[in-house]
Amino acid sequence: MPTKEKDIFNIDGKQVKLDELIKTYKKSKSQKRVRSKAEIKRNNEQKLKPYQAELIKLQKHLEDTNQKMIILFEGRDAAGKGGTIRRVTRYMDEKHYRVVALGKPTEQQKSQWFYQKYVQQFPHAGEIVLFDRSWYNRAMVESVFDFCTKKEYGDFMNGVKGFENDLVRQGIILVKLYYSVTKAEQARRFARRKNDPLRQWKLSEIDLQAQDRWDDFTITKYNMIKQTHSHNAPWTIIRSNDKQLARLESMKVILNSVDYEGRDEHLNYSLNPDVVISGAREIEIMDAQVTSTGKFIG
Repeated sequence: MPTKEKDIFNIDGKQVKLDELIKTYKKSKSQKRVRSKAEIKRNNEQKLKPYQAELIKLQKHLEDTNQKMIILFEGRDAAGKGGTIRRVTRYMDEKHYRVVALGKPTEQQKSQWFYQKYVQQFPHAGEIVLFDRSWYNRAMVESVFDFCTKKEYGDFMNGVKGFENDLVRQGIILVKLYYSVTKAEQARRFARRKNDPLRQWKLSEIDLQAQDRWDDFTITKYNMIKQTHSHNAPWTIIRSNDKQLARLESMKVILNSVDYEGRDEHLNYSLNPDVVISGAREIEIMDAQVTSTGKFIG
């Protein structure tokens, strides 16, 4: 089909077809989108840096005072735990922190005291240990998928407060973070993992069932927070639909848990109430949901 004369334009002395103009425009728009995303990501990472610098000071303070710190990262699958851990530790001294992500228990571990495999990973003086999932696996995943017996679950729920009280009494600084996303956001992140070859390794068999078992996880979360939130070892809930805000607020929670030397008083350490919720407040919110709608929302 011959090109109509009106579909050809003279640009700087060159004859350019309309379809070529459209193709060039779309390519330029796509490149701008990519640049814009990269700039947003770069700006977000820059906003974290002052707090990452404070985390280095906190780490040095723990080293100088021979204190021990444990941070638990719990929550829904694809809630952003791993990404937050990477940002928290990015500039820390590798000699004085460890990230622990334990796999499926061995037969030998199954025969041991439940906490033994975790205690073996506990920090020495001046060290921070970050658990990417922790002993609360028993209260969440193991309970939902029947990987433990009802007695094992009950023993854990009845004993974990005492276990954590002992840790705190012995001087360990214990921070418990629970990351919470909406069902729709979790589904979006799962779809991205499924379609991205660089992220497919993150998608486990448990992940594939998380959406179908959403309500089961919600009830289990409610019971866990309600029964294991305490004055000595409180839960902090992080709303993590916005990953950037979740990472920033997580850093603030960690920094606020230690009175360390050299704190930059010009930084804002106040917590965003739309992102950070105490365990006690989360239970109030979930109770209100049941009262008004007859069920938990998330």
